[in-house]
Amino acid sequence: MNHTTFEKLQYNELKEIVKSYCVSGLGKQLLDKLTPSPIMTVVKNRLNETTEARAILDAEGHVPFLGISNIDNTIKKLEKGIILDPSELVSISDFLRGCRKIKKFMLEKEFFAPVLASYANSMAEFKSVEEEINFAIKANRVDSAASRDLKRIRNHIETTEEKIKDRLVKFLNNSANKTYIQEFFISKKDDRYTIPIKASYKNHVQGTIVEISSKGATVFMEPSTVAKLNVELATLKAEEAVEEYQILATLSGLLLENIREININMESISQYDMVFAKAKFSKHIGGVEPGLNDVGYIKLVNCTHPLLTGNAVALHFEIGKDYRSLIITGPNAGGKTVVLKTIGLLTLATMSGFHIVADKGTEIAVFDHIFVDIGDNQSIENALSTFSSHMKNLSDIMRASNNNTLLLFDEIGSGTEPNEGAALAISILEEFYHMGCMIVATTHYGEIKRFSEMHSDFMNAAMRFNSETLEPLYQLVIGTSGDSNALWISKKMNIRESVLQRAKDYIDNKDYFLERVDDSKIRKPKFEQARAKVKYDFKKGDRVKLLDHADVGIVYQEMDNFYNVVVFYEGEFVKVNVKRLSLELPATELYPEGYDLETLFVDYKERKLQHDIERGSKKALRNIQKEMKKNKSS
Repeated sequence: MNHTTFEKLQYNELKEIVKSYCVSGLGKQLLDKLTPSPIMTVVKNRLNETTEARAILDAEGHVPFLGISNIDNTIKKLEKGIILDPSELVSISDFLRGCRKIKKFMLEKEFFAPVLASYANSMAEFKSVEEEINFAIKANRVDSAASRDLKRIRNHIETTEEKIKDRLVKFLNNSANKTYIQEFFISKKDDRYTIPIKASYKNHVQGTIVEISSKGATVFMEPSTVAKLNVELATLKAEEAVEEYQILATLSGLLLENIREININMESISQYDMVFAKAKFSKHIGGVEPGLNDVGYIKLVNCTHPLLTGNAVALHFEIGKDYRSLIITGPNAGGKTVVLKTIGLLTLATMSGFHIVADKGTEIAVFDHIFVDIGDNQSIENALSTFSSHMKNLSDIMRASNNNTLLLFDEIGSGTEPNEGAALAISILEEFYHMGCMIVATTHYGEIKRFSEMHSDFMNAAMRFNSETLEPLYQLVIGTSGDSNALWISKKMNIRESVLQRAKDYIDNKDYFLERVDDSKIRKPKFEQARAKVKYDFKKGDRVKLLDHADVGIVYQEMDNFYNVVVFYEGEFVKVNVKRLSLELPATELYPEGYDLETLFVDYKERKLQHDIERGSKKALRNIQKEMKKNKSS
């Protein structure tokens, strides 16, 4: 199996649906890792688990997964020596209680599910640990009853806080302080009890400023009458935190001592969650456990695609008994690709332990590999054509296949010249057949159909088509070959009967009608009329766009007898056919009347030198003499 197989057959989409039936992240994680198994005993065990879980659901209606959650991250923190907080301890306590209930539930279902019930024997119970946590932690907080010292400390804290409040109330009620007080209430700032005082009177009140309001009009002061009590309260709070930490550390240590057994419980719960998700999916679709074999025999009786809802047409299919290769023909949109995907996905689902929608007598083979070549595999990255992409995929499949491989090919050999494509497809099918692979392929090519009819270990099949309504019936009929229904459709569209008969003859015997038509029946146009006359009138100096370069140049020489124009482009003179040019701006709009167009094709240095010579510049003459001497010496 590979990623392409899973993607093309929508295997991961099926797993996502089954995952939605999980009650925790534990089962979802296990389903994410699940892949089809090529081992017969593993597949049998997986299907048996699902069947037993389905029997429990049918009998009980539900499974008590209350309290089960994914505690994987919490357990990892514990293993690293991190002290858990109260909420984390409670989540583990809930999980352990859920495990205990699941174990009891499963052991009582030994009659329905002996295998699933046996898994419960490996689960440990931690009732005493649950009780320790539930006694010490209440409302996600360490309870005062957790230890004598904690109870004592909290009693002292309560007494101290009452003393502080009493003194602050007296401060508020003292008429001498009314002028200084901004608002008459006790405010707790930074764990210290304060009174809001007007900022202008802060020096009139004995105490410590703890905080200032955002506008600066109010200061929150701790009066000196409660300063000692606040210090005492802070000390008690620190003692409380130390004692709480000790209790949390003790409970975390208690869990760490049993970490191995807790991990085993997590594995068992994960397995139960995944298996019952499969069973819930089975119940939803009305699935059944199919028969199994490891000899490559597939028989589908009234099977439907797991992802198709509504009135999906049931599939009847068989391969591996009287023939090992099946060639399916029929019209486009007739359901051939759906047949391939149904066969592939039902096989993957079965090998994963999923039930399928099927009738009695359905059998699925367990394969080492399932490979598909369905759809267009073109990609921008490798820039391969459709045909070469298919060939690369088939080459990769050929290297990886063995005699226990299921191959599903859609429109094999398509994407190239029909004769070559058909011949190549037949050769590829032969190669895979001699390798011992099981093959199901769809095609439009008549040559492949004829090859299949002639080979004793190949069989033809066709998708049924309503020839009157021109509608596909999506039904597979094994033992007959179909066609693309082109003749039927053409007849319905009132194509002449003689044309249809001649086409049928060509299909049957390739005896083409090659007689020439009498010249008297043909109206021949004159050569001059047939030749299109297009006038191209590019003038010297015109700015033109070079279509091959997506850039502009200047016309230097007008069109010759071969429709070529010489264009000055990037310092060079380039000959370009007029069909590869388009006019940007004519010279008449670019330059004033009488403008010397030749200067457009001479660079600045040459123009300057010419000008200097004309005016008799001695420097220019000396430069020319130097250049002449240099050329002679070289």
